Amino acid sequence: MLKSKAVMMSLVASICIAGPVIAEETLKVGVQAPITGSYANEGQGIDQSVRLLAEQINAKGGVMGRQIEVISCDDEGTAMKAAICAKDLVNKGVSMVIGSYTSTCAEAAQPTYFKAGVLQTSDGTSDTLTEHGYWTFFRNSFPNSAEATFAAKYMVEEKQYKNIAILSDFSSYADGLGTAVEDAVKKIGGNVVAREKVKAGSQNFTPVLTQLKSKKPDVIFFAGYYSDGGLIRSQQVALGIKADFIGGDANDNVDFVKLAGNAAAGAYIINVPTPELLPYDLAKDFLKAYKEKYNMMPPSIWTILNVDGMRAFIHAMETNKSFDTKKAADYLHTLKDYPGITGPISFAPDGNRVGSGYMAYLIQKDGSYKIAYK
Repeated sequence: MLKSKAVMMSLVASICIAGPVIAEETLKVGVQAPITGSYANEGQGIDQSVRLLAEQINAKGGVMGRQIEVISCDDEGTAMKAAICAKDLVNKGVSMVIGSYTSTCAEAAQPTYFKAGVLQTSDGTSDTLTEHGYWTFFRNSFPNSAEATFAAKYMVEEKQYKNIAILSDFSSYADGLGTAVEDAVKKIGGNVVAREKVKAGSQNFTPVLTQLKSKKPDVIFFAGYYSDGGLIRSQQVALGIKADFIGGDANDNVDFVKLAGNAAAGAYIINVPTPELLPYDLAKDFLKAYKEKYNMMPPSIWTILNVDGMRAFIHAMETNKSFDTKKAADYLHTLKDYPGITGPISFAPDGNRVGSGYMAYLIQKDGSYKIAYK
């Protein structure tokens, strides 16, 4: 009896000791994105791309022996929900967060990730995102100021528009880009005849478009998101406003064409190269895998930019042979020309991605893009 009891206790002890060995620790990667709401297809694209990359890395053994565990939180494209997502993901033990899609949501979550020492990468282009001094934040796209310089040069020097109207919503991204474009246009001698703002999600933009019509603009530059941009372009054409339409980078989404309908043809979009135009083997391989897994192409370049941010984070950890996020950040702040899906990745000390390979695209009748200026 005593011997039997001793054997039982020994077995229990061995199980308790073996428990932690059997339970493998994971590298937890958070996704904060608008998986539902106005920007749902962008949020879903980010979530799907992160899960695809995690699957690919896990199949090769993970990150330094750890499998990646993806934890998603839907911020619905609102600042309030973004702040809640940040706390939730931190409480669940993530080491890095990919997202969010909008500058407003990324900025609302920044303080929480900074205090917790959690790395964050976002495609948000508002200049303020890298002005807070958060060592945890890295922009995987390019700031409004870089796009504004390109847009101004294109409109004033290349297209030689005499009367330029600039339209935005009130979000930090759109308002910031609109103001930056206005300043950049004026700096090189261009003429801004109107600078107006609309409420995002309004659906009916005819009042402000009617005001713009009286100004007789040669072009309307819209600095907001595709969910409004497509409707604005459609309503502009319906009102007989002959001005060209140029959408800022957040209009670069397949739904812009759907919302604009036939009016999409002839509109211009300014952004970095679209996914199918990326010339890199890494891009071709990832896009092929994405299409095979999800039976569709990514909704826009933002999907790929975000997954590049994740790749950079993992590269930093593997280079340091450490999961320490501060060590990773210190390394990333000096990163130069790391091969990315969207091209070489370099970061400035403030967390900004270095470079600005913008292009202007003309939308064709079939919805495809033609490079108009680069």
